[in-house]
Amino acid sequence: MEGNISLKEKIEQAVRKIRKITDSQPKIGVILGTGLGGAVDKISISHKISYTDIPHFPLSTVETHAGNLLFGKENGKDIVLMQGRTHYYEGYSMKEITFPIYVMKALGVQYLIISNTCGSVNPLIPRSSIMIMDDHINLLGGNPLIGRNDDSLGPRFPDMSEPYSKLLIKMAEDIALEEKIKVYRGVYAAMTGPSIETRAEYRMLRAIGADVVGMSTVPEDIVAKYLGMEVFGASIITDECNPDALVPLSLAEILAAAKEVEPNLVKIIIKLIEKL
Repeated sequence: MEGNISLKEKIEQAVRKIRKITDSQPKIGVILGTGLGGAVDKISISHKISYTDIPHFPLSTVETHAGNLLFGKENGKDIVLMQGRTHYYEGYSMKEITFPIYVMKALGVQYLIISNTCGSVNPLIPRSSIMIMDDHINLLGGNPLIGRNDDSLGPRFPDMSEPYSKLLIKMAEDIALEEKIKVYRGVYAAMTGPSIETRAEYRMLRAIGADVVGMSTVPEDIVAKYLGMEVFGASIITDECNPDALVPLSLAEILAAAKEVEPNLVKIIIKLIEKL
């Protein structure tokens, strides 16, 4: 419980407000990461709801995250898209960050597609490339499921042996092969940010088995799995984190790298939606 309102009641309040605007029954949900707004141009959008108009929705404070819940269709299938997300470093709790995932589930979402930008700590995965996530390491110092559990939402101890769907990974890799798009597969480590990692932290991340590092995605994935969703995660590599050759990184460089790769990732995501 937060205050006098349970999580379930908050979900119901958010869904009631959304249902006054659209009766869409999306089975597919998409979280658009930094620099991935191009996906919106490929989908026929029917409704746009600002996060400010949805009860209990966290509001993004990052300039590259618009803050809208979009409803549309692709190949005749109903889709809901999060145009912008919130992060732990913005000061939100894990439960606040992941609240939209509960709402997506209540709207009917069964498949969740998550995109992000990140830095590579694996010298074999270069800048301006795409990595499909097949596992993650949670270094955020918290878990969105901590606290009293509502058994009607999900199990107390959800299994995380397959955090990202093997079936969806195979489908995406097949699409990439068909489209002649080079993709990598690897492990995403989530750290709080907002400061960029140090040389020693990059060495630690590589030593413990991470291929890339970012500041999002893991909380959403944990809750999605808790709720019984199938999840696909993909990362755009915006910088190479070689601890022996680090140079200062700017947001402009991150956005430029994301823009360079965005069309290919959008193509994979759209074709994956068509196959679901």
